[in-house]
Amino acid sequence: MQAKYISYQQTNSFSGIVLDYLNEDQKLESFYQYAPTIAGFERAIAERKFSGDRDLLVRCLQEQYKAINPGAETLHQIELLADDRTFTITTGHQLNIFTGPLYFIYKIVTAINLAAELQQRFPDYRFIPVYWMATEDHDFEEINHLSLEDKKLSWDTAAAGATGRLDTSSLAETLLAYKGYLGISENGTELAEFAEQAYSGSQSLSAATRKLVHALFGKKGLICVDADDSRLKAQFAPVIYKDITGEHSFKNISERNSELENLGYKPQVNPREINFFYMDDKLRERIILENGQYQVMHTDIRFTEESLLAEIQAHPEKFSPNVVMRPLYQEIILPNLAYIGGGAEVTYWLQLKSNFDFFQVPFPVLVLRNSALVIDSRAARKMHILGIDQISLFLDNEQLKNQWVKTNVGDSLCLDDEQRAIRAVFDQIKLNAYKIDKTLSMSADGAKTKALKLVTNLEKKMLRAEKRRHNTSLLQIDKLKNDLFPSGVLQERVLNIAPMYINYGGDFIDSLCATFKPLDKQFTILYE
Repeated sequence: MQAKYISYQQTNSFSGIVLDYLNEDQKLESFYQYAPTIAGFERAIAERKFSGDRDLLVRCLQEQYKAINPGAETLHQIELLADDRTFTITTGHQLNIFTGPLYFIYKIVTAINLAAELQQRFPDYRFIPVYWMATEDHDFEEINHLSLEDKKLSWDTAAAGATGRLDTSSLAETLLAYKGYLGISENGTELAEFAEQAYSGSQSLSAATRKLVHALFGKKGLICVDADDSRLKAQFAPVIYKDITGEHSFKNISERNSELENLGYKPQVNPREINFFYMDDKLRERIILENGQYQVMHTDIRFTEESLLAEIQAHPEKFSPNVVMRPLYQEIILPNLAYIGGGAEVTYWLQLKSNFDFFQVPFPVLVLRNSALVIDSRAARKMHILGIDQISLFLDNEQLKNQWVKTNVGDSLCLDDEQRAIRAVFDQIKLNAYKIDKTLSMSADGAKTKALKLVTNLEKKMLRAEKRRHNTSLLQIDKLKNDLFPSGVLQERVLNIAPMYINYGGDFIDSLCATFKPLDKQFTILYE
């Protein structure tokens, strides 16, 4: 596939805070540690001190991969994590069935490509791309469905607790429908086999997701991490107790949120007084302080400060961080150098730096994941026939149609010259009126305003009339936009990888790896 690039700003799809971060706006300097540049990474490598247990991390990952029989290359990647000169490059996401939207794939490719680029730049170190599996998340409604062009598949089952622990046996009907969509082509059959082996051959959603992601990316050096492990969580235990009892993250992040708001930005997340859940089999509920005791909501489970400490020490795995504390847990157990996320993630990570500073945990380089729009040959031909370029494509439907009509009709729809002439005439009338009676100048201004409004309204009517004349072309524009921007949003936020895999097979992922440039800060447009 051929790649072209445009700025993120030209897509009209990214928030002001993300654009300012990419442009290294000085207003945001205190909200991160290192710029997402080669110079920033050079500093981060020199300063990153990892105090976690590397040998434990390796043992845990080796155990997690036993059921996969991953091969020598993956095992070697895991073993490299024991070396003090090895860093991880991490992205994270929920356990969406069948990988969910395309941006899940784009996140992982960005991590793989960034690790490869850093390996070239800094050959004395090792960089391992990591997918942090959000196995402790409990928002089942966010992961139980996916879009396949005009078709939606859902996993309908009763679910409670951490999604990573869910039994996948009830997914059989959805898996059958997914395989039916993939069809019998060579490419479709390959992805269907990956999905079958993952979901039919696993007892939990966590294990199934690891198998599927490994099938797609294992040969590219990716390691999947499931941090729902008592041994890993034990390293986080002191922070868990300190934060629950002291509510430090609430204070630190709330202060930073106020600073962001004063700069005109809208925070992405808001901390709670206690930012941990209590987690057990089919249970993940918030912890709140009530009447001097720590209560697990919707249960009879309560702790005093003393019994809370004892429970954390005995069963750290039962304490699950929420969205504002998970990043801290990640950086404590991984020798991590960079975190790769979408626009919303970059925004909320910017809210967290003071909390990292408080707990004396190194803050990683924040990298915006690569985004892409895939334009197949039919859509490209339609763009060529209609005369629509890749930047105009990101206008909303009405803006694009108005632009197209004005471009194709010529200057007859533009009455700017006539409006300038009207202003000149009325300015002269105003001058003459002022000489007769000063109060008449206001009447002249009012008449000018009315005349200009009439001309503006006439221009709009002319535009509507031209739209009616070109209705066929405008309907084609609507169809083009709806095909490339389903539901009016970026393609990557809706479509699953399935239609891409049917068309291009594994070459699709190879094309992403060949064209994504994590540090170039540009949006990728892929042409067939």
